[in-house]
Amino acid sequence: MTKLADISAPDSTQPPVTVGFFTACGIVIANIIGTGIFTSLGFQLSDIQSGFPLLMLWIVGGIAALCGALCYGELSSALPRSGGEYHFLTEIYHPAVGFMAGFVSATVGFAAPVALAAMAFGKYFHGVCNFGSPLVLSFALVWIVTLFHFGNLRRGTVFQNVWTIVKLLLIATLIGAGFLIQPKQPISFLPAAGDTTSIFSGAFAVSLVYVMYSYSGWNASSYIISEVKQPERTVPRSLIVGTLVVTVAYVFLNAIFLATTSESEMRGQLEIGLIAGKHIFGENGGRVVGAIICLGLISAVSSMTWIGPRVTMSMGEDHWLLRFLGRKNTYGVPANAVIVQLLIVNVLLLTRSFELVVVYIQFALLLCSLLTVLGVFVLRVTRPNISRPYRVWLYPMPPFIFAVITVWMMVYLIASKTTESIAGLVTAMVGFLLYFCAGNRVSPRQ
Repeated sequence: MTKLADISAPDSTQPPVTVGFFTACGIVIANIIGTGIFTSLGFQLSDIQSGFPLLMLWIVGGIAALCGALCYGELSSALPRSGGEYHFLTEIYHPAVGFMAGFVSATVGFAAPVALAAMAFGKYFHGVCNFGSPLVLSFALVWIVTLFHFGNLRRGTVFQNVWTIVKLLLIATLIGAGFLIQPKQPISFLPAAGDTTSIFSGAFAVSLVYVMYSYSGWNASSYIISEVKQPERTVPRSLIVGTLVVTVAYVFLNAIFLATTSESEMRGQLEIGLIAGKHIFGENGGRVVGAIICLGLISAVSSMTWIGPRVTMSMGEDHWLLRFLGRKNTYGVPANAVIVQLLIVNVLLLTRSFELVVVYIQFALLLCSLLTVLGVFVLRVTRPNISRPYRVWLYPMPPFIFAVITVWMMVYLIASKTTESIAGLVTAMVGFLLYFCAGNRVSPRQ
């Protein structure tokens, strides 16, 4: 049984440094490849039907994610501590801005993607086996995975790596088999008349929100820097390599979905992987694909259950009002933070609205990642002499490109999905104001 420490004082127990380059890459890949790639194409097809703009969505999203990864790589090497945006924004701007980002991460940044992955798991499992309630299956998954992560960190590392490999094998199989299917759908991926207008339209910008949700997680290893071996080198490399691997996989996989399955069948549907799998492998083969997708979603839930509580743990170590979140069990796991995230996930599962939750969380997450990437500019001006074992390639282009794409999405998002976007912005502002109620840091950190 997990022993929860007394919450009266902050815990100085340090988590074991066990995460190497392979596992760090696996965490990035597992965090990115979650529900989005197997679900979002159906929503995109509602407004965009041409093959070239649809693939450009995933290429532009990959470029933005890679630019973000390059920037986070520099920040991770210059400011090596677990916590992600919470730590970066605290050091770059002000503790209140960092607290805002930490609050977003703690309340929806990780809990919501866990809930979305669990929702997809429940739907896929029910579609494959025609057994059980999707909602009950979603709850069962998050509880089982959470209980597993209370234990030894090395065991969690093995668990994570195995499921990440399963997920990559699934995608490689789908892509390979898709190339062999004949005949293909009558869709072209070459530019056609009207495609330029489509790419610069509001519909493209809003669809890019779903794509960026699918890419969210490109910054995953920056949240567990304290548990990574040689973090100044390992974290930047893992961010870049993991993001590149996923970008290539996403572009090819969406091309296969579009080439093998009619748009009318996928439009507005959530279980895109299952629908396309049936076209690629037949009815029974499609069920096998759906089952493997279920297994792949386990790694997404696992990785976010691992890294999400590390953000709230860092907040608990810094602020007396939240100090109970900084407590660790005998294995060095932030047990109280894990429990808090689990409770939030349970509440989000009860909403049962996949699309609403995606749009709601994306605006707040885009804001936090935008401020963090712009922090590369700020830190180079305010602290030019700080040690930077890794520097952004082709600076200043990556942070500039990321900022332009992100602002473009946010403008169209707040115009077309006003209520959800304002809700996300309000969530961020609540976090900012709560800083002034949470007290000062327990102890100064260098």
